Amino acid sequence: MTRTGRKSWRQWTPAVVAAGAVGAAALVAPFSANAAVDLPDKTAAEVLALVQEKDVDAFSGTVEQSSNLGLPDLSALGAAAGANAGGATTGGTNNDDDGEPSPASAALELITGSHTAQVFVNGPDQARLQVLDQLEERNIVRNGDELWYYNSDENEAIHATLEDHEKPDGAPSAPNDVAAHFLEKIDPSTEVTVGSDRMVAGRAVYDLVLTPRSTETLVGSVSIAVDGETGLPLGVTVTAAGSSDPAFSSAFTEISYEEPSADLFDFTPPAGATVTEVDPGEHKGEHQREQADKEAAAAEKPTVVGEGWDTVVVVPAGQQEIPPELMQLSTPVDGGQLLSTALVNVLITDDGRILAGSVTVERLQAVASGQ
Repeated sequence: MTRTGRKSWRQWTPAVVAAGAVGAAALVAPFSANAAVDLPDKTAAEVLALVQEKDVDAFSGTVEQSSNLGLPDLSALGAAAGANAGGATTGGTNNDDDGEPSPASAALELITGSHTAQVFVNGPDQARLQVLDQLEERNIVRNGDELWYYNSDENEAIHATLEDHEKPDGAPSAPNDVAAHFLEKIDPSTEVTVGSDRMVAGRAVYDLVLTPRSTETLVGSVSIAVDGETGLPLGVTVTAAGSSDPAFSSAFTEISYEEPSADLFDFTPPAGATVTEVDPGEHKGEHQREQADKEAAAAEKPTVVGEGWDTVVVVPAGQQEIPPELMQLSTPVDGGQLLSTALVNVLITDDGRILAGSVTVERLQAVASGQ
């Protein structure tokens, strides 16, 4: 069964990201210290250079994730939100107004609990991520300009054709993508050291440790496991300030640097699957409308206050809507409502602005008041 979707690629991409961002929302991984591991000594600068000089285009492996952000089990919350909004729910998943799962609900599910995924990468244009949960499997497949998202529980697939200039926001990610995000934060406000050598996924790794010098960030430290031979980051663990327990991490438990089989990226929906085709013409028109909207709203685009670990993003009122599932988790504070996790705080002010960052609520309130 095939149908033409009313949603454009950019509308359903967040659901793909939520379902597949094991690298972006992965927590607690099985790093193991091993006294027998003794890599050649390197300084922090030399390990950073090893990462920057890596030349790994193809790899595959298993990634484990679990979450400890201080949030409750949100699977039931998504269903409750859908019921309160008058929308239909299926299997505890909040749906939007046309019966499709809400991207917010998918995101909420993935940032709690534990998940296992298989990652396959062959160059910049071929990638596959399989999220393997107890009762379902979700696939995100990129093969050139073809992109697929498939959910086995619903036996539904979404297919899009990317234009030459597009890069999918929901491209499968792995621990090395997470590491890149934190490595970009290195500046004078960051202490960079090398810890004890470790074993990750059967590979000897350097432990590159980033420690913020700021007293206003929620991040205590970031540990990046760097393959001592290839320079590819194989795991990331983040602890919150004042805690020794991991709050955010992602790591391979198995990895191979052999080129994955081309068949892995040639996806065909199973028999009987409902396939939604994203209309390229419709997408092009929507892209033009989005561009016009962006230009019209240029004067009210989000702003960034501060630098490094103290950075706060300020979204003007009316530019972004907080999903109702998340609003249910917020608490009242001076000046608005606070959505708080171990690593990120979000302040929704009384005048409708949204301030977010890995900083204390006091920092957000100070920025909101113009201090």
